[in-house]
Amino acid sequence: MKQKPRKGLYEIDTDKKRLDLAAIHRFLSGESYWAKNRTLEQTLKAVENSLCYGVYHGRELVGFARVVTDRATFAYIGDVFILEAHRGKGLSKWLMQVITEQPDVQGIRRWLLATRDAHGLYQQYGFEELRFPERWMEKTAPDAY
Repeated sequence: MKQKPRKGLYEIDTDKKRLDLAAIHRFLSGESYWAKNRTLEQTLKAVENSLCYGVYHGRELVGFARVVTDRATFAYIGDVFILEAHRGKGLSKWLMQVITEQPDVQGIRRWLLATRDAHGLYQQYGFEELRFPERWMEKTAPDAY
């Protein structure tokens, strides 16, 4: 991402050096429903091996998302969050717009994500229920969400 997208006092940056890893792990392991048992080591490895998007208010990280992708055929969006104090400002929508419009992920044949309660958000960006659920299989850890 050459030009950092800006929205008022907020900006999105893909520079991993800027990420507040402690804040990301604190939210994921303490407030999210999907990563309650995630270790710090797992969070660090996930960040290291993903395209990451930090949402910032000044220097403070207030949101995050990551994309696991081969940049050609497949992408999985995960760990999307905006801190509660910054919700209701359209930041989740803006984050999804920035992610899905990035030049290096155009042409992806299949995007996936999992959500318990944000279907309305993701539907605005073309996500829908699996078209052929009978073709999909999964292998999950016993405590997977």
